[in-house]
Amino acid sequence: MILLVAGTLFLLLFAFGLWRDPRRLRNGVHLMLALLFLAGGVSLEFPRIAPLTRALSLLAALGLLVLIPLCMAALALFLVANGITMIRREGRRSQNLLSLLAGLGMFGFVAAALAVLQVRSLALWTALLSATLVIGYVSFLFSCHVLYSLVYGRVARRGAVDFVVVLGCGLVGDRVSPLLASRLDEGMRAYRAAKEAGTAPKIITSGGQGPDEPVSEARAMATYLVERGVPAEDVLQENESRTTGQNLRFSGAIMARRQPDYRCLVVTNSYHALRAALLARRIGVSGHVLGAPTARYYWPSATIREFAAVFAQHPVVNFGACAALALFAPLLALAATT
Repeated sequence: MILLVAGTLFLLLFAFGLWRDPRRLRNGVHLMLALLFLAGGVSLEFPRIAPLTRALSLLAALGLLVLIPLCMAALALFLVANGITMIRREGRRSQNLLSLLAGLGMFGFVAAALAVLQVRSLALWTALLSATLVIGYVSFLFSCHVLYSLVYGRVARRGAVDFVVVLGCGLVGDRVSPLLASRLDEGMRAYRAAKEAGTAPKIITSGGQGPDEPVSEARAMATYLVERGVPAEDVLQENESRTTGQNLRFSGAIMARRQPDYRCLVVTNSYHALRAALLARRIGVSGHVLGAPTARYYWPSATIREFAAVFAQHPVVNFGACAALALFAPLLALAATT
């Protein structure tokens, strides 16, 4: 019963946070805790309500003990295969290796754990438990990030807006890349929906000129939009930014100058939407973020990269928690080896 009560409380916290401001990662933590507590509470309470189902509940529990390792192995294999696909399609840049490294890391950790379990070395057990606790913490936060990314993509508030901001990414020569084109296409749909809702929206193309780009991203994006029927007078260019934070800050300044009480919708790709929303809230941009479709093979590595960026944005809490868990490990190791 305690688990069910705790799960209900976390579910209420999630609902309140979602209503107050969806652009908070704590909403994902509350949702994950609610699901875990409710699942645990139902699994414990259901056999008491229906005693005849105890045998089935026991079989289900045993099935989970077998299914969880199989799922982890399947996940590791998927990540390795996805990493190989990323290298073939996107090249060997470091950001394209993340899913491959994650999959190999899972296999490596299991192999190391099996080796350590064969000995009774306090130092090795301490290292294993430290790694296990830290990996468990990071994995929990990653699960929250993925879960809430999916939720946020479906609940982000849209409706009538005054501006649609499309965030830039790399060009191919002086033309937009397929990834950037998907953002612009989604931005055009949002722009036209806002016009149908009765507003007179503007599209802001946001992105500076990289060292290997002949024009700014904002200019190439504006050209793409105008060629597809968006009136040139409805396209504003922000061509100084180099990072997502600058995209939002500089675009926010343009919107505030033109209309102090503006409402906006920021468009990026689906894997990037949650981090952009968190940044928008921190910077003070008044709007939500819409994610454009992303190629399936690209999503795992991109999601890992986005989570790493969000994790690093809260160094005191996250690295402090990892340090505390690592310091707690020697006590567990001592208990396990004595």
